[in-house]
Amino acid sequence: MERRAVLTAALATGATITVGTQPATAAGPLPRDRDIAAARRAFTEGRYAQLHQALPRLLAAADHTTTQELAPAALARASQVLTLAAELATKLGHTRHAARYAARATEAARCSGHPLALALAVRAAATPLRRTGRTDLALHLLAEAHDHLTGHRGSASALDTAGMLALTTAYTAAQSGRARQALELAERAEETAARLNRLTGHQDRPGLTHAHCTLYRIGIHHHLGDPDTALAHARHLTDTALPSPERRARRATDTARALLAAGDPAGAFTQLLAAEAAAPQEVRRPSLRDLTAAVRAQRPGLGGLADFAERITPSRTPN
Repeated sequence: MERRAVLTAALATGATITVGTQPATAAGPLPRDRDIAAARRAFTEGRYAQLHQALPRLLAAADHTTTQELAPAALARASQVLTLAAELATKLGHTRHAARYAARATEAARCSGHPLALALAVRAAATPLRRTGRTDLALHLLAEAHDHLTGHRGSASALDTAGMLALTTAYTAAQSGRARQALELAERAEETAARLNRLTGHQDRPGLTHAHCTLYRIGIHHHLGDPDTALAHARHLTDTALPSPERRARRATDTARALLAAGDPAGAFTQLLAAEAAAPQEVRRPSLRDLTAAVRAQRPGLGGLADFAERITPSRTPN
């Protein structure tokens, strides 16, 4: 079966499966901060195969945590694990599994009382909700999570979280054609990034930065049907301004989509190659294979494109 199908099963059945050589157990110790941080690094660096090997044990611990009467901090950590599972399922195009894990992450975060954990979980929930036609619910949950930050907004972490929520909400609004809301929220995120930069004094941190806002602008304007503005933002964004391979691959991917919409399939293919260089596992995702097929439909004879399409197609092994 396809390697991706193994991971699908892992996400579908949580802590009752075996992934790779790592057996999952029915229950485990509470999720540890260092293990969650390592899993998060695997995600941001585009090392999805490594993350899928780590997830079963983390999910077993999260399952154990959410069924016990445990401290808020433990529930917040469990929410972070479930959020990662939702994000990875989203990357793989498995919307139903992503929705399931995001819902569990949101519930654990609510029970923990930690607004930052809730914000992360809701951001993970937005995409599967959007993909299943529940954009209004996604926008409602994002606004609610933003409101929960009241009383914490003077801190750098709260500003960072509020700005990222604004970007996710703007992107969600753009995908449903709500231009005014999308642009207002994108501007709000940029203002928050400027405030955060004044507070922390540097722009090369992870999280909300002006570069991150520019990255989201590419996708926002593309979804609003304005590829020229999207590409103008792309031209002002360099890879060095983005902190992780996953973000650099997203820049290339969103730029590729805008270029294709602008009638430049050759430029779009160049960006797909850039995405592969940044994070090779990123371009093996279903949505990237669909984008590659769209480029190929416009320019079937483009040099190197057939080899690229074959390279990113998952190999099959016997059942």
